[in-house]
Amino acid sequence: MKIGLFFGSFNPIHVGHLIIGNVMATTTDLEQVWYVVSPQNPFKKNKSLLHEFDRFDMVERAIADNHKLKATDIEFSMPKPSFTIDTLTRLQEKFPQHSFKLIIGEDNLAQFKNWKNYEAILEFYGLYVYPRPNAEPHEFVHHPAVTFIAAPLLDISATYIRECLKNNRSIRYMVHEAVEQMIHHKKFYF
Repeated sequence: MKIGLFFGSFNPIHVGHLIIGNVMATTTDLEQVWYVVSPQNPFKKNKSLLHEFDRFDMVERAIADNHKLKATDIEFSMPKPSFTIDTLTRLQEKFPQHSFKLIIGEDNLAQFKNWKNYEAILEFYGLYVYPRPNAEPHEFVHHPAVTFIAAPLLDISATYIRECLKNNRSIRYMVHEAVEQMIHHKKFYF
């Protein structure tokens, strides 16, 4: 099975993440998209990061009704911070019957050369890239291992959602209803 891997802190998962995952799973040759919930992004230090089990739970609730989307906690047992190449290697070892592609936003391509072993990611896995607002020019436009996917240009962020919650503003329609219920019930981000 060909599987797309969508990494993120998902703090919280929002409709932008869901739309991109669904577009990748339904308009490309990917048979499933796995949301890889990252305990810690090596490029981000986030003081408002919820515990990884809570974020994983929100992802599972958000995608529960879509058999083409799945959540994985593979990085929870790995050294922190986890680097993408290490996670890809672990997944390939654990699931040798699958082939994996990395799903990233176009805004990540300008810094992609800073990623650990980025050449190996391109050589052994390849990238499926979705458009992002304000993406900087990059050298990967014609790279044979980089596939650009037509998807809605979304400019919604988990940071904005957390700010709304802190300021007692509605997050309705920005997150899945089950995620909104969980956030309010457990008083996340307040």
